[in-house]
Amino acid sequence: MALQSALKKFGIDAYLIMLLGVVVLACILPARGPFAEFVGQAAYYAVALLFFVYGAKLKSEAVIAGFANWPLQLSILGLTYLVFPLIALALAFAGREFITDELAIGLIYIGILPSTVQSSIAFTALAKGNVAASVCAAAVSNLLGVVLTPLLATLILQAGDGGLNTAAVINIAIQIVLPFGLGQLCRPLIGEWINRHKMISLVVDRGSILLIVYAAFSAGMVAGVWTQVGLSQLAAIMVLVCLMLAIVLALSAWFGRAVGFEDPDGKSMLFCGSTKSLASGVPIANILFAGGPLSLIILPLMLYHQLQLIVCAIIAQRMASPSEAPAAPDLSVEKRS
Repeated sequence: MALQSALKKFGIDAYLIMLLGVVVLACILPARGPFAEFVGQAAYYAVALLFFVYGAKLKSEAVIAGFANWPLQLSILGLTYLVFPLIALALAFAGREFITDELAIGLIYIGILPSTVQSSIAFTALAKGNVAASVCAAAVSNLLGVVLTPLLATLILQAGDGGLNTAAVINIAIQIVLPFGLGQLCRPLIGEWINRHKMISLVVDRGSILLIVYAAFSAGMVAGVWTQVGLSQLAAIMVLVCLMLAIVLALSAWFGRAVGFEDPDGKSMLFCGSTKSLASGVPIANILFAGGPLSLIILPLMLYHQLQLIVCAIIAQRMASPSEAPAAPDLSVEKRS
Protein backbone atom coordinates (compact mmCIF):
# COMPACT_ATOMS: atom_id res chain seq x y z
CA MET A 1 0.00 0.00 0.00
CA ALA A 2 2.86 2.39 0.83
CA LEU A 3 4.51 1.64 -2.52
CA GLN A 4 1.24 2.17 -4.39
CA SER A 5 0.68 5.51 -2.62
CA ALA A 6 4.20 6.62 -3.48
CA LEU A 7 3.73 5.68 -7.12
CA LYS A 8 0.45 7.58 -7.34
CA LYS A 9 2.16 10.60 -5.82
CA PHE A 10 4.31 10.76 -8.95
CA GLY A 11 1.40 10.02 -11.27
CA ILE A 12 2.42 6.38 -11.80
CA ASP A 13 -0.14 3.60 -11.57
CA ALA A 14 0.80 0.05 -10.55
CA TYR A 15 -1.22 -1.38 -13.43
CA LEU A 16 0.80 0.59 -15.97
CA ILE A 17 3.98 -0.78 -14.44
CA MET A 18 2.58 -4.30 -14.78
CA LEU A 19 1.70 -3.58 -18.41
CA LEU A 20 5.22 -2.41 -19.23
CA GLY A 21 6.62 -5.31 -17.21
CA VAL A 22 4.67 -7.78 -19.34
CA VAL A 23 6.11 -6.17 -22.50
CA VAL A 24 9.65 -6.48 -21.14
CA LEU A 25 8.98 -10.09 -20.08
CA ALA A 26 7.72 -10.98 -23.57
CA CYS A 27 10.84 -9.46 -25.12
CA ILE A 28 13.19 -11.31 -22.77
CA LEU A 29 11.26 -14.55 -22.29
CA PRO A 30 8.68 -14.88 -25.07
CA ALA A 31 6.23 -17.76 -24.91
CA ARG A 32 7.41 -20.62 -27.14
CA GLY A 33 6.25 -24.10 -28.02
CA PRO A 34 3.88 -25.74 -25.53
CA PHE A 35 4.02 -22.72 -23.23
CA ALA A 36 2.90 -20.48 -26.09
CA GLU A 37 -0.04 -22.82 -26.66
CA PHE A 38 -0.86 -22.64 -22.95
CA VAL A 39 -0.72 -18.82 -22.98
CA GLY A 40 -2.93 -18.76 -26.08
CA GLN A 41 -5.48 -21.04 -24.45
CA ALA A 42 -5.37 -19.03 -21.22
CA ALA A 43 -6.00 -15.82 -23.17
CA TYR A 44 -8.86 -17.49 -25.06
CA TYR A 45 -10.64 -18.62 -21.91
CA ALA A 46 -9.89 -15.32 -20.17
CA VAL A 47 -11.78 -13.56 -22.96
CA ALA A 48 -14.68 -16.00 -22.61
CA LEU A 49 -14.71 -15.42 -18.84
CA LEU A 50 -14.58 -11.66 -19.44
CA PHE A 51 -17.77 -11.79 -21.51
CA PHE A 52 -19.47 -14.10 -19.05
CA VAL A 53 -18.78 -11.58 -16.27
CA TYR A 54 -20.04 -8.72 -18.44
CA GLY A 55 -23.17 -10.68 -19.25
CA ALA A 56 -23.76 -11.40 -15.57
CA LYS A 57 -23.27 -7.74 -14.60
CA LEU A 58 -25.22 -5.95 -17.31
CA LYS A 59 -28.97 -5.60 -17.15
CA SER A 60 -30.78 -6.97 -20.18
CA GLU A 61 -32.34 -3.55 -20.57
CA ALA A 62 -28.86 -2.03 -20.84
CA VAL A 63 -27.89 -4.46 -23.62
CA ILE A 64 -31.07 -3.67 -25.56
CA ALA A 65 -30.40 0.02 -25.04
CA GLY A 66 -26.88 -0.49 -26.38
CA PHE A 67 -28.21 -1.88 -29.65
CA ALA A 68 -30.94 0.76 -29.76
CA ASN A 69 -28.38 3.57 -29.43
CA TRP A 70 -28.12 3.72 -33.23
CA PRO A 71 -26.36 7.14 -33.45
CA LEU A 72 -23.44 5.74 -31.43
CA GLN A 73 -23.43 2.38 -33.23
CA LEU A 74 -23.51 3.98 -36.69
CA SER A 75 -20.79 6.43 -35.67
CA ILE A 76 -18.49 3.60 -34.56
CA LEU A 77 -19.14 1.61 -37.74
CA GLY A 78 -18.57 4.71 -39.88
CA LEU A 79 -15.28 5.38 -38.13
CA THR A 80 -14.19 1.74 -38.40
CA TYR A 81 -15.04 1.02 -42.03
CA LEU A 82 -15.09 4.45 -43.71
CA VAL A 83 -12.93 7.03 -41.94
CA PHE A 84 -10.22 4.59 -40.82
CA PRO A 85 -9.58 3.19 -44.35
CA LEU A 86 -9.28 6.74 -45.70
CA ILE A 87 -6.72 7.60 -43.01
CA ALA A 88 -4.77 4.43 -43.80
CA LEU A 89 -4.77 5.18 -47.54
CA ALA A 90 -3.58 8.74 -46.93
CA LEU A 91 -0.73 7.62 -44.66
CA ALA A 92 0.32 4.84 -47.05
CA PHE A 93 0.46 7.39 -49.88
CA ALA A 94 2.39 9.90 -47.75
CA GLY A 95 4.95 7.30 -46.68
CA ARG A 96 5.31 5.47 -49.99
CA GLU A 97 8.92 6.67 -50.46
CA PHE A 98 10.03 5.38 -47.06
CA ILE A 99 8.45 1.92 -46.85
CA THR A 100 8.15 -1.12 -49.13
CA ASP A 101 5.00 -2.00 -51.05
CA GLU A 102 4.36 -4.88 -48.65
CA LEU A 103 4.46 -2.57 -45.63
CA ALA A 104 2.20 -0.08 -47.42
CA ILE A 105 -0.31 -2.87 -48.08
CA GLY A 106 -0.09 -3.83 -44.42
CA LEU A 107 -0.75 -0.23 -43.38
CA ILE A 108 -3.87 -0.08 -45.56
CA TYR A 109 -4.93 -3.50 -44.29
CA ILE A 110 -5.10 -2.12 -40.72
CA GLY A 111 -7.70 0.39 -41.88
CA ILE A 112 -10.17 -2.19 -43.20
CA LEU A 113 -10.16 -4.49 -40.17
CA PRO A 114 -12.92 -4.71 -37.54
CA SER A 115 -12.34 -3.33 -34.07
CA THR A 116 -11.00 -5.45 -31.27
CA VAL A 117 -13.51 -7.26 -29.09
CA GLN A 118 -11.98 -8.06 -25.74
CA SER A 119 -9.59 -5.08 -25.63
CA SER A 120 -12.07 -2.36 -26.61
CA ILE A 121 -14.63 -3.61 -24.10
CA ALA A 122 -12.07 -4.05 -21.34
CA PHE A 123 -10.75 -0.54 -21.92
CA THR A 124 -14.29 0.87 -21.91
CA ALA A 125 -15.01 -0.88 -18.62
CA LEU A 126 -11.73 0.31 -17.12
CA ALA A 127 -12.53 3.90 -18.17
CA LYS A 128 -16.08 3.61 -16.76
CA GLY A 129 -17.68 4.04 -20.16
CA ASN A 130 -20.79 2.51 -21.74
CA VAL A 131 -19.88 -1.18 -21.59
CA ALA A 132 -23.20 -2.36 -23.02
CA ALA A 133 -22.75 -0.17 -26.11
CA SER A 134 -19.16 -1.40 -26.53
CA VAL A 135 -20.25 -5.05 -26.32
CA CYS A 136 -22.82 -4.43 -29.05
CA ALA A 137 -20.47 -2.33 -31.20
CA ALA A 138 -17.61 -4.82 -30.99
CA ALA A 139 -19.86 -7.78 -31.82
CA VAL A 140 -21.48 -6.01 -34.79
CA SER A 141 -18.12 -4.74 -36.05
CA ASN A 142 -16.58 -8.20 -36.06
CA LEU A 143 -19.63 -9.95 -37.52
CA LEU A 144 -19.71 -7.42 -40.35
CA GLY A 145 -15.93 -7.60 -40.63
CA VAL A 146 -15.90 -11.17 -41.86
CA VAL A 147 -17.69 -9.85 -44.95
CA LEU A 148 -16.56 -6.22 -45.19
CA THR A 149 -12.83 -6.79 -44.65
CA PRO A 150 -12.42 -9.27 -47.54
CA LEU A 151 -14.71 -7.11 -49.69
CA LEU A 152 -12.73 -3.92 -49.00
CA ALA A 153 -9.48 -5.82 -49.55
CA THR A 154 -10.79 -6.95 -52.91
CA LEU A 155 -11.80 -3.41 -53.88
CA ILE A 156 -8.74 -1.57 -52.53
CA LEU A 157 -5.92 -4.11 -52.60
CA GLN A 158 -7.19 -6.55 -55.25
CA ALA A 159 -6.64 -9.36 -52.76
CA GLY A 160 -8.78 -12.39 -52.04
CA ASP A 161 -12.26 -13.13 -53.33
CA GLY A 162 -14.41 -11.24 -50.83
CA GLY A 163 -15.83 -14.48 -49.47
CA LEU A 164 -17.45 -15.05 -46.09
CA ASN A 165 -15.17 -16.41 -43.39
CA THR A 166 -17.57 -18.83 -41.72
CA ALA A 167 -14.94 -19.97 -39.21
CA ALA A 168 -14.60 -16.42 -37.90
CA VAL A 169 -18.36 -16.17 -37.37
CA ILE A 170 -18.39 -19.46 -35.46
CA ASN A 171 -15.41 -18.41 -33.33
CA ILE A 172 -17.06 -15.10 -32.41
CA ALA A 173 -20.24 -16.94 -31.47
CA ILE A 174 -18.45 -19.49 -29.28
CA GLN A 175 -15.94 -17.20 -27.59
CA ILE A 176 -18.04 -14.06 -27.19
CA VAL A 177 -21.77 -14.39 -27.81
CA LEU A 178 -22.23 -17.72 -25.99
CA PRO A 179 -20.46 -16.70 -22.73
CA PHE A 180 -22.20 -13.33 -22.75
CA GLY A 181 -25.58 -15.03 -23.23
CA LEU A 182 -24.85 -17.49 -20.43
CA GLY A 183 -23.87 -14.58 -18.21
CA GLN A 184 -27.19 -12.89 -18.99
CA LEU A 185 -29.04 -16.07 -18.04
CA CYS A 186 -27.10 -16.33 -14.77
CA ARG A 187 -27.40 -12.62 -13.94
CA PRO A 188 -30.43 -12.99 -11.60
CA LEU A 189 -28.41 -15.53 -9.57
CA ILE A 190 -24.91 -14.01 -9.47
CA GLY A 191 -25.23 -10.44 -10.78
CA GLU A 192 -25.58 -8.86 -7.34
CA TRP A 193 -22.72 -10.98 -5.95
CA ILE A 194 -20.32 -10.01 -8.76
CA ASN A 195 -21.27 -6.37 -8.36
CA ARG A 196 -20.50 -6.50 -4.63
CA HIS A 197 -17.13 -8.17 -5.24
CA LYS A 198 -15.64 -5.62 -7.62
CA MET A 199 -12.21 -7.23 -7.44
CA ILE A 200 -13.51 -10.05 -9.63
CA SER A 201 -14.27 -7.69 -12.50
CA LEU A 202 -11.02 -5.82 -11.94
CA VAL A 203 -8.89 -8.96 -12.11
CA VAL A 204 -10.70 -10.28 -15.19
CA ASP A 205 -10.54 -6.93 -17.01
CA ARG A 206 -6.88 -6.21 -16.34
CA GLY A 207 -5.74 -9.81 -16.38
CA SER A 208 -7.16 -10.40 -19.85
CA ILE A 209 -5.39 -7.30 -21.20
CA LEU A 210 -2.08 -8.38 -19.68
CA LEU A 211 -2.42 -11.84 -21.23
CA ILE A 212 -3.25 -10.36 -24.64
CA VAL A 213 -0.24 -8.03 -24.49
CA TYR A 214 2.12 -10.84 -23.50
CA ALA A 215 0.80 -13.17 -26.19
CA ALA A 216 1.01 -10.49 -28.90
CA PHE A 217 4.55 -9.40 -28.06
CA SER A 218 5.70 -13.01 -27.67
CA ALA A 219 4.34 -13.92 -31.10
CA GLY A 220 6.21 -11.00 -32.67
CA MET A 221 9.47 -11.96 -30.96
CA VAL A 222 9.22 -15.65 -31.88
CA ALA A 223 8.30 -14.89 -35.51
CA GLY A 224 11.29 -12.57 -35.77
CA VAL A 225 9.28 -9.97 -37.65
CA TRP A 226 11.51 -7.21 -36.29
CA THR A 227 14.51 -8.56 -38.22
CA GLN A 228 12.83 -8.79 -41.64
CA VAL A 229 12.98 -5.07 -42.44
CA GLY A 230 15.75 -2.51 -42.36
CA LEU A 231 16.12 -0.15 -39.45
CA SER A 232 15.10 2.90 -41.49
CA GLN A 233 11.95 1.20 -42.81
CA LEU A 234 11.08 -0.09 -39.37
CA ALA A 235 11.42 3.42 -37.99
CA ALA A 236 9.27 4.81 -40.83
CA ILE A 237 6.47 2.30 -40.36
CA MET A 238 6.50 2.89 -36.60
CA VAL A 239 6.12 6.64 -37.17
CA LEU A 240 3.23 6.03 -39.59
CA VAL A 241 1.52 3.63 -37.18
CA CYS A 242 1.88 6.15 -34.33
CA LEU A 243 0.40 8.86 -36.55
CA MET A 244 -2.48 6.57 -37.47
CA LEU A 245 -3.37 5.89 -33.85
CA ALA A 246 -2.97 9.54 -32.86
CA ILE A 247 -5.19 10.75 -35.71
CA VAL A 248 -7.98 8.26 -35.12
CA LEU A 249 -7.96 8.84 -31.35
CA ALA A 250 -8.17 12.59 -31.90
CA LEU A 251 -10.97 12.23 -34.46
CA SER A 252 -12.91 9.86 -32.20
CA ALA A 253 -12.67 12.22 -29.24
CA TRP A 254 -13.53 15.28 -31.34
CA PHE A 255 -16.50 13.65 -33.05
CA GLY A 256 -17.91 12.39 -29.76
CA ARG A 257 -17.88 15.92 -28.38
CA ALA A 258 -19.11 17.49 -31.64
CA VAL A 259 -22.28 15.38 -31.81
CA GLY A 260 -22.92 15.72 -28.08
CA PHE A 261 -22.41 12.13 -26.92
CA GLU A 262 -22.59 11.72 -23.17
CA ASP A 263 -19.30 10.92 -21.46
CA PRO A 264 -19.84 7.10 -21.26
CA ASP A 265 -20.85 6.96 -24.96
CA GLY A 266 -17.85 9.07 -25.92
CA LYS A 267 -15.53 6.62 -24.18
CA SER A 268 -17.19 3.70 -25.95
CA MET A 269 -16.64 5.36 -29.32
CA LEU A 270 -13.04 6.25 -28.45
CA PHE A 271 -11.99 2.67 -27.72
CA CYS A 272 -14.22 0.80 -30.19
CA GLY A 273 -13.45 3.21 -33.02
CA SER A 274 -9.68 3.36 -32.60
CA THR A 275 -8.71 -0.28 -31.94
CA LYS A 276 -8.14 -2.92 -34.60
CA SER A 277 -8.33 -6.69 -34.17
CA LEU A 278 -5.17 -8.77 -34.50
CA ALA A 279 -7.20 -11.90 -33.73
CA SER A 280 -9.39 -11.35 -36.79
CA GLY A 281 -6.70 -9.69 -38.89
CA VAL A 282 -4.13 -12.50 -38.97
CA PRO A 283 -6.49 -15.36 -40.01
CA ILE A 284 -8.15 -13.18 -42.67
CA ALA A 285 -4.74 -12.04 -43.95
CA ASN A 286 -3.64 -15.67 -44.17
CA ILE A 287 -6.51 -16.26 -46.61
CA LEU A 288 -6.33 -12.98 -48.54
CA PHE A 289 -2.57 -12.94 -49.04
CA ALA A 290 -1.92 -16.68 -49.34
CA GLY A 291 1.41 -17.25 -51.08
CA GLY A 292 2.50 -13.65 -50.51
CA PRO A 293 4.93 -12.04 -48.02
CA LEU A 294 2.47 -12.46 -45.14
CA SER A 295 4.91 -11.68 -42.33
CA LEU A 296 5.76 -8.28 -43.82
CA ILE A 297 2.13 -7.45 -44.58
CA ILE A 298 1.00 -8.12 -41.01
CA LEU A 299 3.99 -6.35 -39.43
CA PRO A 300 2.24 -2.94 -39.38
CA LEU A 301 -0.80 -4.61 -37.81
CA MET A 302 1.33 -6.20 -35.09
CA LEU A 303 2.95 -2.84 -34.35
CA TYR A 304 -0.40 -1.06 -34.30
CA HIS A 305 -2.01 -3.72 -32.14
CA GLN A 306 0.73 -3.59 -29.52
CA LEU A 307 0.81 0.21 -29.56
CA GLN A 308 -2.96 0.49 -29.15
CA LEU A 309 -2.91 -1.87 -26.17
CA ILE A 310 -0.35 0.25 -24.33
CA VAL A 311 -1.71 3.67 -25.28
CA CYS A 312 -5.38 2.79 -24.74
CA ALA A 313 -4.59 1.13 -21.40
CA ILE A 314 -2.90 4.35 -20.26
CA ILE A 315 -5.80 6.50 -21.51
CA ALA A 316 -8.41 4.22 -19.91
CA GLN A 317 -6.55 4.24 -16.61
CA ARG A 318 -6.36 8.04 -16.65
CA MET A 319 -10.07 8.29 -17.46
CA ALA A 320 -10.88 5.97 -14.58
CA SER A 321 -9.36 8.42 -12.11
CA PRO A 322 -12.08 10.48 -10.40
CA SER A 323 -9.97 13.60 -10.87
CA GLU A 324 -9.74 12.97 -14.62
CA ALA A 325 -13.25 11.99 -15.58
CA PRO A 326 -16.68 11.53 -14.00
CA ALA A 327 -17.86 8.03 -13.27
CA ALA A 328 -20.30 6.43 -15.66
CA PRO A 329 -23.77 5.36 -14.52
CA ASP A 330 -23.87 1.91 -12.96
CA LEU A 331 -25.62 -0.39 -15.41
CA SER A 332 -24.77 -3.62 -13.67
CA VAL A 333 -27.80 -4.10 -11.43
CA GLU A 334 -31.22 -2.61 -10.99
CA LYS A 335 -31.51 0.59 -8.98
CA ARG A 336 -32.83 0.12 -5.50
CA SER A 337 -35.68 2.23 -4.25
